[in-house]
Amino acid sequence: MSVVASVVNPKIQLNLGDPSITWIHRAGIAGLWMTLRQLEKLYPIPAKRPGNLTWFLSPRSISLEWQGQDFIVLDWLLKQSFQINEEGLISLIGLNTHSINIETQINIHLGITATFLQHNQVVKFKGKKSKSLKVDGVDGIEIDVEYKKAVSYAHQHFAKQLCDEQGQFLQQSIGVVGWLYPGSVVRHVAFTKETKFEEKPQLAFALLYAPVACHYFVLRSHTQPQHPQYALVIPKVANLEIYAQQYWSLENLDYKYFHISSLGDAALRFLTYKTTAIPNQVKRCQVILFGTVVWSKQQKTRTEIAVVEATEIIDIYKLSCISFPEYRVISYQNKNFIISNAIKAIIADNLVKGFSWWNDLYIKILNSNLLKAILYEDRGIYKMIQHSKWDVEAQKLFIQACHEALKKIYAKIYDRTKEGQYAQIERENIRILSQLGRCTNVENFRKFIAEFWGRAGQLSILEEHWEELLPLTSGIMDWKVARDLTFIAIASYPKSKNINIKISEKAELDNE
Repeated sequence: MSVVASVVNPKIQLNLGDPSITWIHRAGIAGLWMTLRQLEKLYPIPAKRPGNLTWFLSPRSISLEWQGQDFIVLDWLLKQSFQINEEGLISLIGLNTHSINIETQINIHLGITATFLQHNQVVKFKGKKSKSLKVDGVDGIEIDVEYKKAVSYAHQHFAKQLCDEQGQFLQQSIGVVGWLYPGSVVRHVAFTKETKFEEKPQLAFALLYAPVACHYFVLRSHTQPQHPQYALVIPKVANLEIYAQQYWSLENLDYKYFHISSLGDAALRFLTYKTTAIPNQVKRCQVILFGTVVWSKQQKTRTEIAVVEATEIIDIYKLSCISFPEYRVISYQNKNFIISNAIKAIIADNLVKGFSWWNDLYIKILNSNLLKAILYEDRGIYKMIQHSKWDVEAQKLFIQACHEALKKIYAKIYDRTKEGQYAQIERENIRILSQLGRCTNVENFRKFIAEFWGRAGQLSILEEHWEELLPLTSGIMDWKVARDLTFIAIASYPKSKNINIKISEKAELDNE
């Protein structure tokens, strides 16, 4: 067995407990751990490796030792670790890519070349290739995914930067650039030496393996799906062995699963990954969103970054995944694209920022031109309301009061509708939302809610719980909270109940 009890005087020693390392260093150490464990299967005997290369792997550290010229050993190790398969896809031996499906391989290839390896100086391509992938759950529809075929990339040849002219491992710090550590760019061209990033050779070596342990997601807009953004998720690894087992158990995911709707969706998707071997042990992650900006259209730039922790928001996120459809396929310029649910994006971003899932929902939906979609979606918000835990009971009571008001207002409309005519429920909803949209301060909202509930008539919930509801209706609490609650009450009112109102609620009103 190649993993020995210890490595004496290691040439490279890495530990998760090192206080000088960052999240991406930890990911690099995890990626190296995964790679070495896979290489054990291919080269179980140290004598079959250059320089009698030996390593010791523990749950929190890695030690490597070898004999002879350092360059020969490191060059062999990097070329074994970072390969290109017959499809022209980047192949990472640490992920056991020979056993994972083509959907996952393509996503990793596209993700790496859109985050770490963007510049044509660090990755060489030759031609393009297209693959038709079936979308699970959508009969008869295929997605044509196009990618550039890789010929070589910087990781394969980095031994030259790690060694001196005599082929010995460097002792002084070396420069670190953006493809090795996203965001580590020279801050001032006139002071390149003073503002460039530098790293110890051992830690630079670890950074090479960060792409192995990271995760990649695609974000497409509804208006320009042909120009996707990519999210890079960096896990906070606490146990190298457990993380490796967890990652390897995610071998075969459907292509649509890599599509997210926002930065928050990417983080929470990762933190709720389902595994076949052991439960998801990662509790925190850092997510970076890469997109094209006006001042740098040649390559994708970091546009958003956040650190997300798995807390009670995980349960709310899972509820949103159940409540709303995850994806839909759209056709644009004769091509099919997978688009993630935009309402779920708003909810996910609210959660990772520490807000209620419905915070500013009305304004964000208006700004996204999603109002029509949410009014006709299949009871997603209703499910969220019914199964969410409320910090303040008055918030749920407020929604129930609005539902009761809507029920009575709709019933009156049906009562006035002549036989054979269409009840103008949609017009009423638009009218109410239009009035709600004109609420720009607490006075406006007080007037709106008084008129809204007044049109409905006697409300039992308001009569019974007026003291609890008073802070929301009077403005003692933030009036914007009450505005958002009013909106989700309107959007969540079960559409199927509208039909029942024609018969049962009309009779109820007649008896009042």
